[in-house]
Amino acid sequence: MTDPWVALEPGADPAERVRVLRRAHETFTTAGTVPRPVRSVVAESWRRSARAGVGPDGAARVELTDGDLGAYRAEHPLARVMPLFRELMGTFAADGEHLLAVCDADGRLLWVEGHPATRRRADRMNFVPGARWSETAVGTNAPGTAVAVDRPVQVFAAEHFIRRVQPWTCAAAPVHDPRTGRVLGAVDITGGDRLAHPHSLGFVQAVARAAESQLALLDPPAPAEEAPALTALGRDEAELRLDGRGLRLGRRHSELLVLLSRHPEGLTGDELLCALYEDESVTPVTLRAELVRLLGPGLLASRPYRLTAPVESDAAVVERRLEAGAVTAAAGAYTGPLLPGSQAPAVVRLRRRLADGLRAALIGCQDPDLLADWAHAPWGEDDVEVWRALAAVRPTAVVRSRLAALEAEFAAPVG
Repeated sequence: MTDPWVALEPGADPAERVRVLRRAHETFTTAGTVPRPVRSVVAESWRRSARAGVGPDGAARVELTDGDLGAYRAEHPLARVMPLFRELMGTFAADGEHLLAVCDADGRLLWVEGHPATRRRADRMNFVPGARWSETAVGTNAPGTAVAVDRPVQVFAAEHFIRRVQPWTCAAAPVHDPRTGRVLGAVDITGGDRLAHPHSLGFVQAVARAAESQLALLDPPAPAEEAPALTALGRDEAELRLDGRGLRLGRRHSELLVLLSRHPEGLTGDELLCALYEDESVTPVTLRAELVRLLGPGLLASRPYRLTAPVESDAAVVERRLEAGAVTAAAGAYTGPLLPGSQAPAVVRLRRRLADGLRAALIGCQDPDLLADWAHAPWGEDDVEVWRALAAVRPTAVVRSRLAALEAEFAAPVG
């Protein structure tokens, strides 16, 4: 191959290439070695897939449905360029009996559109909106691998890790946030062997670049004054975004701003003292000084103490998504416990309520990937109930072993 990212060069025999790849795939899945004819990008992806525990006879799981899917798609940045994707790729997909697909940065399919008969065939392998097609879920595939390696990639026939996907060929390219460079997801074209051509790879790459240009036009640089935003999950010292600057707050200031952001109606000095301190060693004068040093006169009003402008917090985002039933979106926004080092009574209550609400939703939805994400996070590694729920839906040896160790530890007598 002169271009390792192209699956099949012009003039190559597709049938012979399929036979070679099937033999190589069988060798890898039985012996763990990758024969030389396999492209390096595919070989590396097969190894990542195997390390993630993906089996060659596995299948994609649908994580988002109905309202959950709709709410998540509506909030996703790529929703703004879906008209562009349809304009550039819709006719090509329909006329060629292909599919246009768009996924998020986790390989979760958000839109799948195109030829009706091809869509019905794709439905049988769960290539549908809301299904996770990341490498860690279903192994090598164009959209999942494109976001994993952050570059355009083409996957042909038996280069797919899961056997039921091997009749298909796809090409995908990542789409980036034009301001931050962060991967937002990928745009993909999926169909038959006719897509195994350098032109299809170049095509999706050009569409991805067009989408990035469109996003840059739709999302110009932020004005000098932007809405204040508070990041307080998974960190002892919160960060306040104010007037385009990130301000790192001390622990006490973090607690104050978390509480005031949740109470736009304001709190009296006595209410704040009860919420923040377990004893009466701090006077109202000291509290007032803390507030003035934190916010200054522009963002703080008194009688009662309140913020003069709304402050959006990451904890509030998680709460809203949970209330809307968007469990996957809520889990994606949860980056850790609220101010985990805080002992302020009100913050402790908020932290427990948010974590308990999310973990209860995860246990209730019984999604193995979401449960695994929580169980392997620092805050969930000793959560017996989550490990039990994970063992019920994904009873692998590793999960059962960890659950047995936790249950033995909690059952052991103290002392």
